[in-house]
Amino acid sequence: MAKLILTHEVSGLGEPGDIVTVKDGYARNYLIPRRLATPWTKGFEKQVSDIRKARKAREIASVEDAKATAAALNAQPLVVPAKAGEAGRLFGAVTTANIAAAAAGRGVNIDKRKIEIKTPIKTTGSHRVSVRLHPEVLAPVAIEVVAA
Repeated sequence: MAKLILTHEVSGLGEPGDIVTVKDGYARNYLIPRRLATPWTKGFEKQVSDIRKARKAREIASVEDAKATAAALNAQPLVVPAKAGEAGRLFGAVTTANIAAAAAGRGVNIDKRKIEIKTPIKTTGSHRVSVRLHPEVLAPVAIEVVAA
């Protein structure tokens, strides 16, 4: 078992700054190469507090603010333009960065790492994604992918 410090949010595992214990293969083959975690040492204890302070600064302060942001996102579907070919198939896929940019265009700032896409979006049309705005608030968001 490997002891790690998470540097990014990992769904089902923890938030940045959390100290977790995972199996060696998961750490070696997934978390560390993708820079989602770093090995735990006593010297990283200060780094953990810095990560937690940065997370608090980025995090939406209260559940009420998160619910207000969720209501703003659910008011209308987010329109995401993407290059598409015949029959509505996209050249590539819609990414979390595309969705975050579409939300920012409407005046709602969300972190792309908080967006969860269950299956890759590779066609035009209506789709649903989830946004974790607060540890207690998961907002389903409708997006409309249009050909650019």
